[in-house]
Amino acid sequence: MNNLLILPIIIPLITGMFMVIVRKRIYFQRMLGILAIAGTGAVSAVLISQIKNEGIQVLHIGGWEAPFGVSLAADMFSALLLLTSSIVSLFCLIYAFGSIGKDREMHYFYPLFLFLLTGVNGSFITGDIFNLFVCFEIMLISSYVLISIGGTRIQIRESIKYVLTNLLSSLLFLVAISYLYATMGTLNFAHLSMRVAEAGQDGLLTAISLLFLIVFSLKAGLLLFFWLPGSYSAPPTAIAAIFAALLTKVGIYSIIRLFTLVFYHEPESTHLLIGIMAGLTMVLGAIGAVAYWDVKKILTYNVIVGVGFILAGLASGTTEGMTGAIYYLIHDIIIKALLFLIGGTIIALTSTANLRDFSGLIQTYPFLGWMFFVAALSLSGIPPLSGFIGKVFVTEGTFEAGYYWLGGIGLFTSLMVLYSVMKIFMNGFWGESYLDEENGQKLKKGLLIPIASLTILTVALGLGAEGLHSFASLAVKSLMDPSLYIEAVLGKN
Repeated sequence: MNNLLILPIIIPLITGMFMVIVRKRIYFQRMLGILAIAGTGAVSAVLISQIKNEGIQVLHIGGWEAPFGVSLAADMFSALLLLTSSIVSLFCLIYAFGSIGKDREMHYFYPLFLFLLTGVNGSFITGDIFNLFVCFEIMLISSYVLISIGGTRIQIRESIKYVLTNLLSSLLFLVAISYLYATMGTLNFAHLSMRVAEAGQDGLLTAISLLFLIVFSLKAGLLLFFWLPGSYSAPPTAIAAIFAALLTKVGIYSIIRLFTLVFYHEPESTHLLIGIMAGLTMVLGAIGAVAYWDVKKILTYNVIVGVGFILAGLASGTTEGMTGAIYYLIHDIIIKALLFLIGGTIIALTSTANLRDFSGLIQTYPFLGWMFFVAALSLSGIPPLSGFIGKVFVTEGTFEAGYYWLGGIGLFTSLMVLYSVMKIFMNGFWGESYLDEENGQKLKKGLLIPIASLTILTVALGLGAEGLHSFASLAVKSLMDPSLYIEAVLGKN
């Protein structure tokens, strides 16, 4: 039993509740936010060390053993996502200090930010599917307010679409949970895995698994992404960055967890469907990224491409594909936050998101320009940056599984992604500048610090990929062998 497991939920939750009381003390809230997220990251790092040395960590709340009580469980996959999320959240929070504005700070931005992180962390370590729903709702309720905070016209319009879509998915989530409980008599992940294996994944269970796939696809933006481009373009930069980095990833995590631990017995049905959806998602997302000349829309459609590519690794059902999915998922959390922070900064400097309305920014803001160039190459999977290893493993996994079409789509859309982000670089940063030190806005150092930190991180993750391999291997091992998770949670094979 590891009592540390409750801390990634408790730390941001309690800190956020306290922030509500002291909402007028902005600088105090900023300090508390940094301490809370740094503390959560430190706990995540300790958990990674414990999992590596001792195996999967489990906590039964109140001493009630699974499957009768509420359990928290962290394998290496969960712990890596906890740490990555904490790091990215910290830099997005620091960026918000100089960009979010006093009005939003006074209207509970910092508590809501931490409540969002509470839901994300809880989703990663909960041991049963009902509490996954609860954590989803904590995350979503916070995001409903964050997407509309400030009350601009575009925010209100997009928040209505965002809220209605997620209310629908939450309703379907409850329906799927009800059918699953009626069929299996349990909602604990480990216990479900045992019972599905014993009963056999018949047509009814496969149908229930597909209902869950629809739910999590709506959450992740897997093919059902009609709500995403507008919703992620509407809020302020710091909020859009944390949305792009984390919200779709919780949906991706849920799909991976469910279809490697519970519904893994009919891959010719479930995993093939995931592969088809992933391929279509990559193609449609890449078309959107190439077609638009709006910076926000280009970056948002690249979020969609990333969702498809990660789940292509899951669809392959191979060790190489899953290794690539984990590498690329960690990379994608970092790089999407970085790109959205840079994109928002560009718009703040030029007062427009249309690439046809500005150029030559690199002459006035060279550091920003070259950091965007590095981020663009990393997103496209150019070696030796962080996206390269994940793309290699996912492609190898799809080829090994015989899904040559899926691997080919991944490679082709990578070229389209490169074209879309280089379009921003060549049209926005290159060329003749209409801004100079007199009529251009000054770039705050406080905004450059988180951008530079994430740029360094994506370079370091690429160069240090071998150092991450032992952790990624442990994560893949637990995902490919459900008995390890079952034994850790239930204490038996």
